[in-house]
Amino acid sequence: MSAAQKHGGAVGGEPPSESFSSDDDELPKYNNESQDDVPLLAGEEVLIFLPKDVNYVCPYLGLIPGKITVTNYKLMFHGVTKSESPFVLELPLCTISRVEKAGGATASAKSSEGKNPYGIEILCKDIRSIRFTMKPDNHKRHQIMDELNKYCFPITSKLPFFAHHYKEVYPEDVKGWNVYSVKNEFSRQGISNSGDGWRFTKINTKYDMCETYPHILVVPATATDDDLKHVAQFRSKGRIPVLSWIHPDSQATITRGAQPLVGISNKRSREDERYLKLVLDANPHAHKLLIFDARPQANALANVALGGGYEKNDAYQNTELNFCDIHNIHVMRESLRKLQDICFLPTSSLSKNWHSMLDQTQWLHHIKAILTTASRIAYQVECTKASVFVHCSDGWDRTSQLTSLSMIMLDSYYRTIEGFEVLIEKEWLSFGHKFSQRIGHGDKNHSDAERSPVFVQFIDCVYQITQQFPAAFEFNENFLVTILDHLYSCLFGTFLCNNDRERRRDVRPRTVSLWSMVNVHREDYLNALYSPTYNHHVLIPVASMRHIDLWLGYYCRWNAVFKSQEPVAVRHKELLNVREYLKKKVEELERKVAEKRETEKVSGAEIPAVSVTAHT
Repeated sequence: MSAAQKHGGAVGGEPPSESFSSDDDELPKYNNESQDDVPLLAGEEVLIFLPKDVNYVCPYLGLIPGKITVTNYKLMFHGVTKSESPFVLELPLCTISRVEKAGGATASAKSSEGKNPYGIEILCKDIRSIRFTMKPDNHKRHQIMDELNKYCFPITSKLPFFAHHYKEVYPEDVKGWNVYSVKNEFSRQGISNSGDGWRFTKINTKYDMCETYPHILVVPATATDDDLKHVAQFRSKGRIPVLSWIHPDSQATITRGAQPLVGISNKRSREDERYLKLVLDANPHAHKLLIFDARPQANALANVALGGGYEKNDAYQNTELNFCDIHNIHVMRESLRKLQDICFLPTSSLSKNWHSMLDQTQWLHHIKAILTTASRIAYQVECTKASVFVHCSDGWDRTSQLTSLSMIMLDSYYRTIEGFEVLIEKEWLSFGHKFSQRIGHGDKNHSDAERSPVFVQFIDCVYQITQQFPAAFEFNENFLVTILDHLYSCLFGTFLCNNDRERRRDVRPRTVSLWSMVNVHREDYLNALYSPTYNHHVLIPVASMRHIDLWLGYYCRWNAVFKSQEPVAVRHKELLNVREYLKKKVEELERKVAEKRETEKVSGAEIPAVSVTAHT
């Protein structure tokens, strides 16, 4: 599989820093009628091939003539720039948010030099905006738009996702769908059925108690299944507090759930109050359960009027409630929209007031708020041995952000490639983050209020931590970008559906896991600076605006102004080769020292001990 196929991005023809415009006659004509240079995946079929009379409107290179191929998975444009270097743009169809007509059949539109030339405009979920111009008299626009609207939005068109057609076969030992096992992961953390304060329960095996929770849960050992049923009646969507992570030494825990259903009548649940006491009692070192409510306090109060609420101290004794001021999905969606507007500004605007415009998006302020709270949770668990309970409204958005980030800070296993896969499967997929609704997979309704970049923010926060601790993570930036690319691509079944129940029933038996591809191409995602000496070290990042930067390698990667002169992935591979070479040299030197020491012992002489340590 090529890099383009894996990442679903533009390859070839890197644009120079200076843009230019030109009309169709000044550029080389693309008259290759062949489709042979379009790489097809297993199960992919060509739907439309337009070999001529198409121009890609590049913001930096001007008009690039070429040809368009539309398959049941992607749109691919092959063009030639003025310097005759190839230009390839590859766009998975499900990454597209909407397709619109550009220009009309007027005289000005017929000219490629017009202000609004005839063609199509494509707006993408990965914040790209792509435009093609074409001749209005060849009647191809209508045909292309019909096919794009059909295959970009399979839910609306009542078609299966391409993930169901993708027939790539990966080795069984790469552990795609089987990378995460509930019992294996909690056994790694030290949980067993022999007691020790926590136990596995199969009360949700048929998803009867909570349809958005995993089928196996870890709960306080002293809580019966009847207790769990009563608690579920008092927690939003039946999402009771359950274990996410336990400290190997102090037994301090991170648990997660949803808001209590207090309402304006100030309802109470003795079972729920007692249950949180059992969560606290499972940690022998803690005398108070710290509750981190991810919402701003005003939002939590507003939820009371809607039947929700928060834990009040008079009802929940031995608890301490902390509001975290992380805003809701609607605020985050608007913030990303503003960020999108500034990522493709011309060079003149970038040099004038780009930083002030970035600040006005509030995107980095939201990232700071999430990192600040996750750092507080990690500090409390590690340094004060406190047990923490995290929730927001329903416990599947901000809650997942906070539990997973704090676990990355506390547990070095989640900073490896395998561990990070397990973390996403566990805290996001199995605990019911609504990927289908938040991303809008296959749905033509681009203005759906349920869409929000919650998972994108999480990956962004991970990137911020890697920048502060560049040697603490086994994976590199390319790994994070690849995850986000396939969050939208629908090539794999990993991020389809809204919960574990739907995924197990409809997706896992008939699709390929993203982790299968990642684990086969593992070398592409290794961090050349990774050092195992960070293992078992707790990372507490500095969550201040001075240490948080816009992730240019993701948001601005399509902007030629921000493009690095040398691909980072190439440099990473070179460093990995150097590291492997030096590691072998160290091993060889250690072997020679050991042999010399044995020789000296045989001859009766003593030589001082020498230790050569490889810092890899």
